[in-house]
Amino acid sequence: MARALPQPTLDSLAGVDARLQAIDKLEELVNEVVREKARHRSNIALKRAIKTWRKGDIVKAGQWALKATEADAENSKAFHVLAMALERMGHLHKALITYERAFELDPEDPELLINLGLTAWNLKLTEGAAKMFQLYIASCPDSPLGYNNLGSIQSDMGQIDVAIETLRAALYRMPQEAILWNSLATVLAENGRADESLIFYEEAARIAPDFARAYHNLGYAYQHLSQMDKALIAYDKALERVVDPAERIETRHSRSICLIGLGKLEEGFREYEIRNNERFRCYFHHIIDAPRWHGEDVRGKKLLLVGEQGLGDEIMFSNILPDAQAAVGDEGKLQICVDPRLIPLYQRAYPKAEVGSYDDRTLIDDNGNKALRLIPFVSGKNKPDVWAPMGSALQYYRKSVADFPHQPFLVPDPVRVAAYKEKLKALPGKKVGICWRSMLIAGKRAKYFSPIDAWGAILQTPGITFVNLQYGDSAPDIARAKEKFGVQIHTVEGLDLKDDIDGTAALTLALDLVLSAPTAAAHTASSVGAKVWYLSVGLGWPQLGTGEYPWYPDTRVFWPEKFGDWDAVMPRFSAELAAFVAQ
Repeated sequence: MARALPQPTLDSLAGVDARLQAIDKLEELVNEVVREKARHRSNIALKRAIKTWRKGDIVKAGQWALKATEADAENSKAFHVLAMALERMGHLHKALITYERAFELDPEDPELLINLGLTAWNLKLTEGAAKMFQLYIASCPDSPLGYNNLGSIQSDMGQIDVAIETLRAALYRMPQEAILWNSLATVLAENGRADESLIFYEEAARIAPDFARAYHNLGYAYQHLSQMDKALIAYDKALERVVDPAERIETRHSRSICLIGLGKLEEGFREYEIRNNERFRCYFHHIIDAPRWHGEDVRGKKLLLVGEQGLGDEIMFSNILPDAQAAVGDEGKLQICVDPRLIPLYQRAYPKAEVGSYDDRTLIDDNGNKALRLIPFVSGKNKPDVWAPMGSALQYYRKSVADFPHQPFLVPDPVRVAAYKEKLKALPGKKVGICWRSMLIAGKRAKYFSPIDAWGAILQTPGITFVNLQYGDSAPDIARAKEKFGVQIHTVEGLDLKDDIDGTAALTLALDLVLSAPTAAAHTASSVGAKVWYLSVGLGWPQLGTGEYPWYPDTRVFWPEKFGDWDAVMPRFSAELAAFVAQ
């Protein structure tokens, strides 16, 4: 006889539900155990990443951090360290995405806001970076980091008064934070107020006597104020205290520039080699199948010298090429690698040499972004025996200012020189070339160049016809000079001042005088033997502690005692120009 199944009751239904809930809880516990094991494995990898980071091996640290994220995709700290490694290796976009992932996992970590902001800043996403720093300040109002970064980025954005107020308000709140004194000083110094910055840098050093960066920046300020001796003392103090390897390289580079500016060339040019350290911010990886030259005898050998840095420095460092040509002798071969625009000038000056150009690229690999300089014309069977960056030869041939021969070392086309002289005869008075600024004056570079408005007394000097040497878009400034001072700055038709450097060199040699800021135009004119007067914002390191540019045959330099005080230097410049015309 069959038994009727009991009808389900609330109790029995509850019993079934309870068993299902127990299974759910057991599943959660099992998952929690799995997660804990995953987090444990992840944290082991993360600890190795941090340990490796402290040893300075950023690449391996990033690899361990990546393993930590693979072991536990919810470990925000692992993503944080991975992002830091990616950033240091130059993978900025990947770093930004990884920081964002870390922030999604742990939005309560304010340090992520700082790092997100810094990465965005490096990517030129300034408004987004500023927003991150503002959020950090809201989260950590008693930390100096947010105010420090916010004020600095506001300065970069051209909001100088806002930046100063941000940092000033923070200093009222936290007067014992040396980093804030340092940042306020830097905003002032980077915007042409180096004299005002001194007291703030000194206060930062007083509060934190081991704060190496404050001493480095103090040296920077003194250098801009033409007080090289005081700058050198500050750099030495920074080196005594610096811990971070990258900061040490930067300080050594600044100190070497200071030594050169003091005329201490033997030590200065030797120390200047720090720029060839792979960890230096402006380092170029040269793809050359040959060993580096370290000054050994190269007679009968093939020596390659490679131009470096900007066009002006590339020309200036070429001062040593006659020495290098003599060093290889008739049996050897000098190979010269320069900007393609310079090839005609160099080939004409060094007919026995082989002159070619470079091809600059950017490589992104596992170790980050690399600036590469390829030199195709010296590959294969034509590779050199030894090579060096052009500036590295200075330590061998220019141990003192007396070693500079004061001779032209580049040669323009004589036919074009004669043609320009003939054309200039139609203009009255002395023919004076003028270049008042660099083509690149955005942001912080603007403080190094005088505006056209400051040239009024010069432009109104009687007996002169001014000829334009200003490359780039100079039309607005030329129009302003005519409107404001009633002076026409003549432009030579058909001459591309930016790309036809050979033609520009020929024009400068056809002129009676060249007046210029320290630009590529001035270096071009000086290298071919033109008479050049430089107008500088302060005592420049290429002066080597003198009142001229010893690299060239016929130069003078005018600079104000106070950094950027154009009103003080222009009357003296104008008086000397009037005397030149009277001669």
